[in-house]
Amino acid sequence: MSFKLAIVGRPNVGKSTLFNRFVGKRLALVDDQPGVTRDLREGAARLGHLNFTVIDTAGLEDATDDSLEGRMRRLTERAVGMADACLFMIDARAGVTPLDQTFASILRKKNAHVILVANKVEGRAAEGGLLEAYGLGLGEPLAVSAEHGEGFAELAVVLDELIAAHEAQAEMDPDPVVEVDVETDGEDEDVVDWAPSEKRPLQIAVVGRPNAGKSTLINQILGEDRLLTGPEAGITRDAISLNLAWNETPVRIFDTAGMRKKAKVQEKLEKLSVSDGLRAVKFAEVVVVLLDAAIPFEQQDLRIADLAEREGRAVVVAVNKWDLEDEKQAKLAGLKEAFARLLPQLKGAPLITVSAKTGRGLDRLHEAILKSHAVWNRRVPTAQLNRWLEGMMQAHPPPAPGGRRIKLRYMTQAKTRPPGFAVMCSYPEKMSDAYSRYLVNGLREDFDMPGTPIRLWMRGQGEANPFKAKKKSTPSRLRKHLGKPKF
Repeated sequence: MSFKLAIVGRPNVGKSTLFNRFVGKRLALVDDQPGVTRDLREGAARLGHLNFTVIDTAGLEDATDDSLEGRMRRLTERAVGMADACLFMIDARAGVTPLDQTFASILRKKNAHVILVANKVEGRAAEGGLLEAYGLGLGEPLAVSAEHGEGFAELAVVLDELIAAHEAQAEMDPDPVVEVDVETDGEDEDVVDWAPSEKRPLQIAVVGRPNAGKSTLINQILGEDRLLTGPEAGITRDAISLNLAWNETPVRIFDTAGMRKKAKVQEKLEKLSVSDGLRAVKFAEVVVVLLDAAIPFEQQDLRIADLAEREGRAVVVAVNKWDLEDEKQAKLAGLKEAFARLLPQLKGAPLITVSAKTGRGLDRLHEAILKSHAVWNRRVPTAQLNRWLEGMMQAHPPPAPGGRRIKLRYMTQAKTRPPGFAVMCSYPEKMSDAYSRYLVNGLREDFDMPGTPIRLWMRGQGEANPFKAKKKSTPSRLRKHLGKPKF
């Protein structure tokens, strides 16, 4: 099991900056405003030859009630308990504060291995704070600069000893190894689906407006309060990814910040949060658009669903807080009618009612995600496609702009994820959008591809040869002999 290091400390001491330095990417949001990080974020870290798991935590606050700060503190204390060692960070420029002293005494009781780090040591202003750190009773402080990468050699020496001791202990108490047999089917002439494996988990992003219940839903799937939740809107700021086995299916699920209308997003931090969520949509394979049953299909919900479709992701629409509805049958009929009317580009996509609070409907949501993912990866054999295309043309011939009929000669599937099809034809630029929609709708119905985005390209016969339009160059000595062309 990988060595886990939790980074803890007051708000705005540089924990997320150090986390990003360890993982080698800008995964965690960083801003001058204190309290940016609220959830726990794990990442694969590397320092020299050392490999370990690092956990970024929320800034420790002196609050123990059910306020947002109190819930953030309990989540951080939980990370301290699950980590093999803690890196306690202080701001050397600000010096040791009463909060630092309080949390230092707590860490001495909660974790046996605590590394004291004084950050922001650039310049003489940090010398006083570095000397004050000795009074915390956590040993000699390590002077580092997370922003500029200073002092990491000394930190690597300390971590090397702890990781070596952890690995030695792991060898004495090894975890049981579970062997998994993976069966592969041979090629056939039927439609081929793809399923996730342990080596490649299914990527799921949960998106929606603020306070729709995204973090609560993921906590219910996990079976534990891993993500920060509460009645306040906009609690989640980072796009947090978690790996788990959901009903024996390996998945990587992204919790994203609530997306408001662009005109309402004014603060820099919220813009960063929304951008982080949009990146999660691009990396995902299946996007779960979570709606609030009390106010479903708001304008922003439609924009979010349309964004996922334009990005070419499989989409599942989930309606949360279903346990609060009284007239469920009438409400469900209205939802289906509004879905078909407002999102025709997602015709046939699953619409699932769930309750993130009670967990009802999660099995149906899991099944809908797997089915949508299988459709998203579906491949149709070329021979079957061309037989289908011939039948479609007989039922409804292509248009004849200017009296010249467009001939559809050949069709093949060019890609999956999402399914994309290329049709070789004459006059592709004159093909009407209506006939392209006719073919796309036929593909959905006849090959059982509801809801998934389908891409269709019309290609001319000459487009297959990229050199056809190019003229052969004539050597300069021949040009002089031949003279100017007559035509």
